[in-house]
Amino acid sequence: MRISSAKKAATALSVLLLAGTVSACAGKDSGADDGTPLEVWSRSAPDPAKTYQEIMTAFTKKTGIQVDYKGVIEFDTQLQARASSKDMPDVLINDAGQLGYYQSQGYVTKVEKADIAGGDQISDETWAQNQGLDGATYGVPFSRQAFATLVRSDWRKKLGLPQPKTWDELAALANAFATKDPDGNGKADTYGMVVPGSSKRGYIGWWASSYIWQAGGDIITKSGDAAYRSVINSPQTRTALEWIRTQFCTPGNVVPGSLNMTTSDTPFFGEGTAGIYLTLPHTMAGYDNQLGKDKYEVIPMPKGPAGATALAEGENIYFGAGSKKAAQQKALAEFMISAEAQQIGLAVNGTTPVVRLPVNKALDAGTARNDPRWKVFQDAYNGDSKAFVWSINFQPIRQALGEGVNKMMSSCDSDLNAGLKSLDDAINAELKSQDLAK
Repeated sequence: MRISSAKKAATALSVLLLAGTVSACAGKDSGADDGTPLEVWSRSAPDPAKTYQEIMTAFTKKTGIQVDYKGVIEFDTQLQARASSKDMPDVLINDAGQLGYYQSQGYVTKVEKADIAGGDQISDETWAQNQGLDGATYGVPFSRQAFATLVRSDWRKKLGLPQPKTWDELAALANAFATKDPDGNGKADTYGMVVPGSSKRGYIGWWASSYIWQAGGDIITKSGDAAYRSVINSPQTRTALEWIRTQFCTPGNVVPGSLNMTTSDTPFFGEGTAGIYLTLPHTMAGYDNQLGKDKYEVIPMPKGPAGATALAEGENIYFGAGSKKAAQQKALAEFMISAEAQQIGLAVNGTTPVVRLPVNKALDAGTARNDPRWKVFQDAYNGDSKAFVWSINFQPIRQALGEGVNKMMSSCDSDLNAGLKSLDDAINAELKSQDLAK
């Protein structure tokens, strides 16, 4: 992933031009509110957009502040167009992982955490995830989530096997699901693990990150103020990748063809052809309908050599640069982190949830939903989770990680040492291109 000098120069020029455009937009901060509704965007398909609209309707009813809400699917493309026209939405609701990119592009403004009423109901650890490289806060946490493991409990019980607590037990369960006819149809048509293993958008790196941390490895680490370096090339990461590769190279432990699949290509758990899925809590609604709640269970990630750390993700409320509606931005954020709005976002009334795990400490996902399975995800987030570094533009690093891991998993005889060295070089090159490798 070496970047040529010409490409670096072109990238730097485009970023400079875009930053100038957004800075010009930010210059509109002076002047009075024009009285138009607060424009709010979320990255949402139609179903979750309905839940967001419920939140906005409740906000207007409570405050009298009118909202022009839009659920936007092609969010980044349309946001760039709005930045170029110097007319950003007032509020953006999107991945917390976009924080570093949005801040570097000048898309969003700082948040004074102490001025957000109800901000003390969000844990310090969650607030800390929203710090930029300069130490300032650039978003209000709205929702969080962490990974847990779904297992076909009916298959497991039929085979007389325990819930897996370790990597070895997880691998043994995957193999049993692949070889011992757990659905009883007399055919060899079931598999162990569902893995979105494509390098597209770094999917397999995203999936593998929890296992890397569970082995005691890591991806990048700070090496000074606003500086990072790769630490992917370690014996601990090799241990994780060896275990992962063993699953890919043991027939049936992983669904065949997984190295070409994204999450949208992996229907196997719901279809009843695979029995293990490391995933996020919002997927359960579909499986409840397809399989039934009695057919599967949610368990914490089985422990690796160094623990059971699970990848954490989430969504933030960002204040768009150039908005003249600072008071309304703040009022909406304060409402969205309230117990009232978080409860609406949990969608216990049957709509699609937009709050996976509430950030408001007054709520517990399992209790709020009257569903103890959600507590497994809540406990994973609260007890042993880790997020990617959101203060920088992490997506290119995730992409490099995905490409590197995918390549190493593509052959059962691949040289893991050489692969890790190449991946280490690629990540350091990306850090250098972002002026973060000092």
